[in-house]
Amino acid sequence: MARIPRTETEPTPARPGEFRRGPIVVVGSINMDLVCRTPAIPRPGETIIGSDFVTVPGGKGANQAVAAAKLVRPGTDVYVIGRVGDDDFGQRLLNGLRQHNVRTERVTVTEGVPSGCAIVQVDRKGENSIVVVRGANARLTPADVDAAEQLIASAACVVLQLEIPLETVKHTIATCQRLGVYTILDPAPAPPKGLPRAVHGVDVLTPNQGEGEKLLGQEQTHRVKRRRIADPKQVATELLAKGARAVVLKLGGKGALLVDRGGQFRQAKAFKVAVVDTTAAGDAFTGALAVARAEGMDLPSAVRFANAAGAVCCQTFGAQPSLPGREAVEKMMGG
Repeated sequence: MARIPRTETEPTPARPGEFRRGPIVVVGSINMDLVCRTPAIPRPGETIIGSDFVTVPGGKGANQAVAAAKLVRPGTDVYVIGRVGDDDFGQRLLNGLRQHNVRTERVTVTEGVPSGCAIVQVDRKGENSIVVVRGANARLTPADVDAAEQLIASAACVVLQLEIPLETVKHTIATCQRLGVYTILDPAPAPPKGLPRAVHGVDVLTPNQGEGEKLLGQEQTHRVKRRRIADPKQVATELLAKGARAVVLKLGGKGALLVDRGGQFRQAKAFKVAVVDTTAAGDAFTGALAVARAEGMDLPSAVRFANAAGAVCCQTFGAQPSLPGREAVEKMMGG
């Protein structure tokens, strides 16, 4: 595996929340999506004839890295820290990332392990059934993060999700806190038992409302599960109380809601588009948020930029193929 060249001096850690220029680093999953259209989702023991089978590069980590790489201005690098298997999918996934100008020096090819896969069945109504096999993603360890510490220390921000081992996510957040590096966590897929408080302690937490409710609703209060919270402001406020410096709650067609430690709510309106496919819209949002951070935008402006990226993504079918470029996002924003 290629190594990042060492510089003469180590980067100076930033103070929490302080802006600095540098690369965007995504620590996360890299999958191959195996997608088959079927007349209906098969019942147990049933065999049916499907159609339109395609293999599409995916994984939330890879999607967010590609989203960022398509949006950054020249001069800002996007790296991914992850793992693929020593199989054909692994090589295709690496090639795909490189074609989108994502730096892959910190992607490890793991011998004897298959690449991560998502097996997706989509019926004629658009309903789907998904089985995710983590494969090499499950082998991403704190040691992989430590090996890339110099890169992380130089980053404008680090982006994480939850398709890799939770221990690695926790270790990455702790490393970033020690180095003063800005962190964005997309808590998806939301675990049924919630997250440790240490994982909540990021600069920006970006769940959608369903994920936010899941993170809150699975807690036990006197052995009774809490009732579902319908008010987005209450969801965001309770998530903020768990330790994040800011929460951006993605609300789909209703835009996004931002709340930070100042206690002020800011509603970012959605951009109206004809929706073709919402796949990867959340990843486009998170990647755009990271780009905005790397360019020094304030958080309300960053959320508006991310909303526009998510909206453009919804106008095209597929995951990585639908992730928008800078020109399309700026056109959506009217700039």
